Formats: sequence, structure tokens, C-alpha cells
Amino acid sequence: MPVTDPVADFFTRIRNAAKAKHKQVDIPASNLKKAIAQIMMEEKFISSFSVLEDGKQGVLRIHLKYQGGRPVISGLRRVSRPGIRQYRAAGDLPRVLGGLGIAILSTSKGVMTDHQARKLHVGGEVLAYIW
Repeated sequence: MPVTDPVADFFTRIRNAAKAKHKQVDIPASNLKKAIAQIMMEEKFISSFSVLEDGKQGVLRIHLKYQGGRPVISGLRRVSRPGIRQYRAAGDLPRVLGGLGIAILSTSKGVMTDHQARKLHVGGEVLAYIW
């Protein structure tokens, strides 16, 4: 059955795997999901990820990170959805938990965090909050 919001499905699979204390989770791959996983790895929310070829679109294997038996990702929230897109200008970018979390944005210069978007002074679609 096709998924209407692949990015929300991506975050839901990660959230569910973290709550179940799985070491890894497999998700159908796409370029946007790879970019989000790269940001999550750079910001140290996941330990690593790899792309496995399956003859179709590929599978993204994400290795979750735990600290003291608890998942490093304490919250994931999809902001912009297919029905209600959320765009922010460069001067109006959100701060997640006063800077302790990150917002992931899709901008004209690629997928990046709110910190990177502020440095480059670009706005875009707010995809998700992670804390």
C-alpha cells in the first residue's frame, strides 16, 4: 500500500524503533530521507546509516543511538505535512527547545538544520523538529 507522506513514515519508524529499543531500523530509501539521515548523524542523534541496494529503490538502514539505556532521540515531530505546508523566512526560523533541539528545513540550497540556514540566511519548508 502506498504511503501518502513518506517523511512522516520515516520519522514514525524511527520513533517506534527507538521506543522498542531496536538497534537498527530499515526504511525505504529516497534522496530526501538520505539527506535527513545525514543531518541526524552529523547532529549525533543516530550513530550511522547505510544504503542497501535491493533492486528497487533501496533500503536505508539506520543504526539508532542510546545513552544510558535511553534513546538519544527523545522527540520527533513532523511539522510541514502534505495538507499544510509550513514555510519560514530566513529571519523567522524556529528554535527548538531554545536551541537544544534542531529543526530540519528543505531550502533552495538543500536540506539543512535551522542553525545552518541562519548562517546562510535562507528560509524554506520546515520538515521536522528533533530533540
